[in-house]
Amino acid sequence: MSLFDDLSRFLETRLDEFLRANPHLELRALEDQLRGQEEDALRLLTNLKRREKELESNILDTAQDIQQWHKRIEKAKAANRQDLVGPAQEREAALLRRGNHLWGQMKSVKERITQTTQLRQRVSKKRQEVKTKIAQAAAQQAAQRAAQSADTDWGTAGWNQTTYTGNQAFDPLDETFRQWEAEEDLNELKRKMGR
Repeated sequence: MSLFDDLSRFLETRLDEFLRANPHLELRALEDQLRGQEEDALRLLTNLKRREKELESNILDTAQDIQQWHKRIEKAKAANRQDLVGPAQEREAALLRRGNHLWGQMKSVKERITQTTQLRQRVSKKRQEVKTKIAQAAAQQAAQRAAQSADTDWGTAGWNQTTYTGNQAFDPLDETFRQWEAEEDLNELKRKMGR
């Protein structure tokens, strides 16, 4: 078992290192864990509410049974049937104990429902906070990538983006300069002749 334990510790350590090096993945893992906790809390809440309904139904049934046995006790007393009064009172007492036990269980279930609801709300809030952090981290990574891309392109933008290629037969810029230079030469010649 120690080899398995060593391997498990090694893998956990490597995973922790990897997650520290990639915080966005750590946030995603935390968000997944919180989602699981939220789902677990929801399942527990559903089970607790179902149990609460069962207990309420059992309490109502027990209350009706208590009323029925109480009426029977009164009826047996009125008929002076002491042989029935004692056992009926024992039955009523047992039903009262059962009712008290069910009531205590329902009170406990209601407390657990309240606690689970609060837990679910806290987990849900924490999960929303983590989602916000994930979105912020993604935006920050996108901004860093854009900044790195801009830094990379800064020194090279322009020199390699010209539409001129040296082997073109007709270059409009070269033609414009030739025409301008010819006009300048002609004007210079006219001035010299005009003197």
